[in-house]
Amino acid sequence: MKRKERIIVRFFNRVLFVTAALLLAGATAAVFAAGGAQDILNPEQGNVLYVSAETGNNGNPGTKDQPLKNIDKAIKSAQAGDTIAVAEGTYQGTFNVGYIEIDKPLKLYGGFAKDFSRRDPVKHPTVFRPENASAAKARKAMIKFTGPIDGMVVDGFVFDMGARNSYSPDEGKPKGVESGMLLLPPVKAPGENATVTEPILSIPSSAPAGSVVIRNNIFLNGANFGIQAGIRGGTLRILNNVFVANRMAAVEVYGTCPNKGGPKALSLCGRVEIAHNTILFTWSRLKDFLDMGYGVRVMTKLEYDIHHNIIGGNIMAGVDHTRFNKNEWVKVDSNIFFVNKRADFLFSPDSNTMVDVAVSQFGDLDIQSAKGNKQEIPKGLPVDKGYLEGYLGARYSEQADFDRNSPANQWRSILGLNLQGKLTSQVSMFANRYPFAKALALFGAVSGTGAQKPQ
Repeated sequence: MKRKERIIVRFFNRVLFVTAALLLAGATAAVFAAGGAQDILNPEQGNVLYVSAETGNNGNPGTKDQPLKNIDKAIKSAQAGDTIAVAEGTYQGTFNVGYIEIDKPLKLYGGFAKDFSRRDPVKHPTVFRPENASAAKARKAMIKFTGPIDGMVVDGFVFDMGARNSYSPDEGKPKGVESGMLLLPPVKAPGENATVTEPILSIPSSAPAGSVVIRNNIFLNGANFGIQAGIRGGTLRILNNVFVANRMAAVEVYGTCPNKGGPKALSLCGRVEIAHNTILFTWSRLKDFLDMGYGVRVMTKLEYDIHHNIIGGNIMAGVDHTRFNKNEWVKVDSNIFFVNKRADFLFSPDSNTMVDVAVSQFGDLDIQSAKGNKQEIPKGLPVDKGYLEGYLGARYSEQADFDRNSPANQWRSILGLNLQGKLTSQVSMFANRYPFAKALALFGAVSGTGAQKPQ
């Protein structure tokens, strides 16, 4: 006779749901300097190539009056140090390949009006949104640096993977959420290609040293990391971005320079600054919620300056510091943390030890600096109501049906084989698609902290 031997259910803290209504109030605008159109397009700054999905043609010379049509075409035509100005519109790459690769240091700026007379990444969004069909052509990171990176700037784009991913049509779909749960390969929705599980923005570990700025962008619905980067040396600045509904971690950056001084030595490769970002709803590796799901993941061999961010609603922790990077290389200051499922700060002081740390305990952290942080729900953060409610009530369950007296298991027993049962699992929500318009509204929601309104 069959019997159910175990049922595991993991619930999020429902008490927080009552206070979460505070997230749905109006926003307070603030200004974050992004560089206006005249500053960026100044001829003294070097050669500028113009791109417009609506008015451009890849046979054009790439001038303001005769822009190119595709970003990747402009990248191929540009020389190191050039600027590429991209008008509002939706881009998928030439022939809708769904990715772009940058083999030289360039300055890419989105958010221009159609005539390039003004720049506002919120009013004139430049959106890179590959379709699911592109997954049959290429399965790559949406934007990848494949050559020298020193002087690279990526500023003012929306990178939305929500159309490329495959989502369940009905499973894990709370009321008010626009898609079902994210499906990971090889599982896929009927008639679709499997989800591409690559980072949205990737700097591979083989990249040479250099300074990079990633600013005023939205990283949305990533089926892997929002940003995953290996830094051999130099400085990576991740400033004033919005990260929503990404899987694994919103930001993971690690040092890749060789160690010196013996097998236990840890060399300092460079520095990463993560400031004025809004990071929400980072999901776990799998739908069981057991590992990953970090806002910022501190890796190794870098100095980390993490400040003035809004970090909330992450499955595992707001900041993960469990990779044994040196404490004196880590600063976490003036951030707002809230509703992170396991902890605001996950810390490993010793091997085989993991400590969950709340903001109120930050003073006990033995890192270079941990001051000015708050644990509060920011008033005026305009998150999607249905997504928020689904996240707060998210749960996962497993059910094992095992009958040792079934004819099949009796035969297995006679032959000395392992007995078998059936395991079924169910989740109420997992990495569902977050709406683009609601992500755009997060700029400037909280004055002075998180992503400010770019101008």
